[in-house]
Amino acid sequence: MTGWQRLSGRGRWNAAARSLAFAAGAVAALARFLVGQDWETGGVVAACAGAAVLIVAGAVAYEETRLRTTAWRLTADRLELRSGVTVRQHRAVPLDRVRSVDLRADPVRRAFGLTVVKVGTGERAAEGSELMLDALDRHSAEMLRRTLLRQDAPAPEDGPLAELRWSWIRYAPLSVWTFTGAAVVLGAAYKGLGAVGLKDFTDRAASGLWGWVSAQPWLAVPLVLALNAAVGALGAFLLYAESWGRYRLEREPGRLRLRRGLLTTRSLTLEERRLRGVEISEPLLLRLGGGARVKAVATGLAKSDDETEDVAALTPPLPRAEAARVAAAIADTTAGAGAGLGDGAGGVSLSGHPAAAGRRRVVRALAVTVVLATGAGLAWWLLPASWPRAWVWAAPVLALPAGLWLAAESRRALGHALGPRHLVMRRGALVRRTVALDRAGITGWTFRQSFFQRRSGLLTVSACTAAGGGHYEVLDVGRGDGLDLAARAVPGLLEPFLTGGQSGGQGGGRPAA
Repeated sequence: MTGWQRLSGRGRWNAAARSLAFAAGAVAALARFLVGQDWETGGVVAACAGAAVLIVAGAVAYEETRLRTTAWRLTADRLELRSGVTVRQHRAVPLDRVRSVDLRADPVRRAFGLTVVKVGTGERAAEGSELMLDALDRHSAEMLRRTLLRQDAPAPEDGPLAELRWSWIRYAPLSVWTFTGAAVVLGAAYKGLGAVGLKDFTDRAASGLWGWVSAQPWLAVPLVLALNAAVGALGAFLLYAESWGRYRLEREPGRLRLRRGLLTTRSLTLEERRLRGVEISEPLLLRLGGGARVKAVATGLAKSDDETEDVAALTPPLPRAEAARVAAAIADTTAGAGAGLGDGAGGVSLSGHPAAAGRRRVVRALAVTVVLATGAGLAWWLLPASWPRAWVWAAPVLALPAGLWLAAESRRALGHALGPRHLVMRRGALVRRTVALDRAGITGWTFRQSFFQRRSGLLTVSACTAAGGGHYEVLDVGRGDGLDLAARAVPGLLEPFLTGGQSGGQGGGRPAA
């Protein structure tokens, strides 16, 4: 155990280096302003140099104050942190509540040998349950990780559960960001350049581009879309390489450890006893390309407000068969759960849902088409005859086949199974999710029936858990089958709330009023 300790003093150099980016923007804006005021070159250079020095000095001074007012210590039963420049805080996390330890170092911190340590307790990040040490030296961070997870020395490796294969990078562009990312970056650059005094330049560029597109749309629009997709794909490849380079997922005694990242290194350690299941996620484009991702259903993976990455992701996009293998290995499933994750390979397969579930989806698709057609008819009647009114019918004409296809995909995705250890459920058309939820981690049930579900004899069964999203649903299952599934998944939990003698079968029990 340790007494009160300070964060690494190298944080001063880290703060100075990070302040240079802000200083560069401020200096550029100041130089443009002073040149507009007819300052001489020497005066402009002196003023800009002084501004840069003040910015860097201010950042270092603040970091020095933060380092002097921040201290941490590890006792026999808790990790404590004292921090705050203007408002003092004293926080403590009991060691028996530590669920995960995340080590992260971006390129700047890596240059100074620093690592940020985040200790998760399984509660929502917004509730202030995450304790962060920013930053420790690399050796101290690793030693703290081992101590918090009660691991005295590195465990011998039996081979990783998964390791990066660069052939997987072919799945990187199979995302909506490939088609929208370039436009988002262009919009951000437009605003950023305007903020540093280049608004006239950006306005002229945008006006010229719009004029070119308007003058020859049949050539310009396809070219712009193709260029946007190409830039987006290139960005997707680079982001995949940076985020998942050197990826390795391995099992240590009683825990999983994930390491990845080329420039920003990340190391996440998760205790297996906190694992409540595993999820295979297949967004539409990735699914059409034969890929999938694996996510953990676990406590201690709350996402902070400033994080954009999916903290529960355990693999990059990879082949569907490989995702099923990794998911089954992570869940340590027996034949039942492994079958659901692997599309019925061995053991039991997923049970289908009633035909009424498919009809509901077809009816919804037709209803959307009728609404769009009604709107198109009104637009046709209200628009002047000189306008190209035929385009108003594009939405309903395209919506009908797209809606019917999505309905068929949604119906095909529905399924559930009950294995010896896991409840397996699958749903989703745009994003298909297959979840193997540990039956021991189910804390309650929620049954929901809409008016139309009651008429069709269907209901939605929601398994409540303290991990992941908090609840996982079996959509549009037969009423008797849903009650029977819940009763068998966690014996003794549902029976006190049922009437009618039995819980299972179409003639089974029903929830007590």
